Amino acid sequence: MAKKQFKAESKKLLDMMINSIYTHKEIFLRELISNASDAIDKLYYQGLSDDKMGLAREDFFIRIDLDHDARTLTISDNGIGMTDKELESNLGTIARSGSLDFKENNEAKENIDIIGQFGVGFYSAFMVSDKVVVTSRPFGEDKAWRWTSEGADGYTIEECDKPDRGTEIVLYIKQDTEDDKYEDYLNQYTIAGLVRKYSDYISYPIKMDFETTRMKAGTGIEDENGNQIEPEYETITETRTLNSMVPIWRKNKSEITDDEYNHYYKERFFDFKDPAAVIHTKAEGQISYDALLYIPQKASFDYYTREYEKGLSLYTNGVLIMDKCADLLPDYFSFVKGVVDSADLSLNISREMLQHDRQLKAIAQRLEKKIKSELLNMQKNDRDKYLEFYKNFGLQLKYGLYDSYGANAETLKDLVMFHSSSEDALVTLEEYVSRMKEDQKYIFFASGESLDKIDKLPQTELLKDKGYEILYLTDNIDEFALQVLHA
Repeated sequence: MAKKQFKAESKKLLDMMINSIYTHKEIFLRELISNASDAIDKLYYQGLSDDKMGLAREDFFIRIDLDHDARTLTISDNGIGMTDKELESNLGTIARSGSLDFKENNEAKENIDIIGQFGVGFYSAFMVSDKVVVTSRPFGEDKAWRWTSEGADGYTIEECDKPDRGTEIVLYIKQDTEDDKYEDYLNQYTIAGLVRKYSDYISYPIKMDFETTRMKAGTGIEDENGNQIEPEYETITETRTLNSMVPIWRKNKSEITDDEYNHYYKERFFDFKDPAAVIHTKAEGQISYDALLYIPQKASFDYYTREYEKGLSLYTNGVLIMDKCADLLPDYFSFVKGVVDSADLSLNISREMLQHDRQLKAIAQRLEKKIKSELLNMQKNDRDKYLEFYKNFGLQLKYGLYDSYGANAETLKDLVMFHSSSEDALVTLEEYVSRMKEDQKYIFFASGESLDKIDKLPQTELLKDKGYEILYLTDNIDEFALQVLHA
């Protein structure tokens, strides 16, 4: 059989895509699952306009199969499938996307969330495999076709047998090297973990067989005479669904209980305590997104260290793009944890980075307002909870004033607090000013190592005797913060 050459690109380009575009090799699984989801979407949307097709959403699924001995990882779907011409067009031409073509030709249809757009995701398979075989049978046709390639040298397409519609992709996993342990991609638990990490919210079930070994019933125990029966073991295979399919942030607030919000937070962000506050918001319009944010009760052990990484998990159509997108949070709100899901982001071809940041900035600005609003609401309506929050994160808010030389004063002025001599508690500058005497021209404050030492200063006692309220500043940054706020 004559080998065909890739139409548009050379070995150099394919090598670049395999070795340079993707930061992490494990991304291949996300890309191939996303392609499988797209294939199902295409058939499902056709079925919406043709009742005679007899297709129901619950009939669709994606499967992953592992063969450790053959060193193969197989991803299959029962979607629309491809003809030989479509295999030639979609896989024989690098950077051509059938998903993008489908979306552009169906703009009138609503809710078409086709994930693949650039036509390069499929080739990420070559990062972990020496050979890729794609077998596909289009919906409504009897013929099936097989596309085979070992990389930039080219590919073959031949007719073959396949009992059911859809596409099957077989990856022949590379041998381990000193730098890369490809064997991991044949481990059922590694694959399950990657599915949960990147593709947990694909809207079709992703199924995989799990093999477990257990002792046979009636063995490994004593018989009626007290003799030990030699234990015998058997391997049990069970099919599990790896993904949860519906992300909590896409549900209506009325459908989610406080316990469900808290459970997701503790499981996702590894915290033992419930969050101090939950922000579940949705925006529609020029920039649409769903966001689920959490304000922790306590600072993590590494929060005030250089090792701490801020950022929100960024998804597009339920597929993880970036685990910690720092641009979604200002530094002074870096304690916030959560997720943002938007279909309106402009991604580069690897779906790992943003091509333009205009949409991201717009989302970040809205989230900033939401976070501030939630904190002000806590401060006014649940003061004890806010004081506990402030004990952990108040210093970070003051750093926000310092870092930008007052540029963030308008955002932070009502959130920052100082210890009051008359209240013997933390108060905002606004609260202090509202209690100033009629003839009081200045804000009185005193700095020191501790509240007790400040309280015993002669100047402090003199002002207190005259009935003036004094702000006690015990953090090194307090005096600067106060000056910025009162500028």
